[in-house]
Amino acid sequence: MKQQTTGRAGRIESIIREHLAPVELHIHDDSARHAHHVHVRDNGVQAGESHYNVLIVSPAFAGVNRVQRSRTVHDLLAGEFAGGMHALSLVLRTPEEQARIAAA
Repeated sequence: MKQQTTGRAGRIESIIREHLAPVELHIHDDSARHAHHVHVRDNGVQAGESHYNVLIVSPAFAGVNRVQRSRTVHDLLAGEFAGGMHALSLVLRTPEEQARIAAA
């Protein structure tokens, strides 16, 4: 699925597509629900660029445990965290795992 191509969401998409070649990728900006948080008020983080929910379905996760999958994505997006991204909720699956869930 083609995602937003500008701003932080676009950068996240580009990094994930380049390094993990996902067969499915959904990026949802959930920042508006967190605009009242202290880090937004005190650090001047721009609304709309601080909290994301991301689903990545990639063959790159085959044989990789949950913790390492998460570490891989966090490492890839370290620059975004350094630039003000505050929270990242991840769902990380192989295509086979996604197919099993879809069939249930």
